[in-house]
Amino acid sequence: MMDYKVLNGQLKSLTEGVPHRVANLANAAALLYGALENINWAGFYIAEGEKLTLGPFQGKPACIEIPFGKGVCGTAAAEKHTVVVDDVHEFPGHIACDGASLSEIVVPIFHGETVVAVLDIDSPLKGRFTSFDAKGLEEFARTVENFWN
Repeated sequence: MMDYKVLNGQLKSLTEGVPHRVANLANAAALLYGALENINWAGFYIAEGEKLTLGPFQGKPACIEIPFGKGVCGTAAAEKHTVVVDDVHEFPGHIACDGASLSEIVVPIFHGETVVAVLDIDSPLKGRFTSFDAKGLEEFARTVENFWN
């Protein structure tokens, strides 16, 4: 089982005092991709108006723009809460960037009350993400929010 406290501590060590948001997001994506088992994509989409634009990630090439309210990422951004999908093929409006992805978790990242980005992680396994993962990744996202301060 993933120790999210250790993972979050590693993120803080990598990014504290580093004033480069994109570099910090890139290291955060690499940290997740290397640490989490049974995933095939980990990264960020950054909010620009009412759409999300691809940010730093690890994995296969991905969709570049996602409107708020569309797909799992856009839904998490629009509804301002974590979305866990056990089977992406059953999610209404799912945007298939990689046909190998079967489950997904998306965690919104805030600056104040505004969604500034989302953390997106995909898995080739159905039902990969649990409430334990959601809680741990939400804590991770709270550290990522410091990149906007």
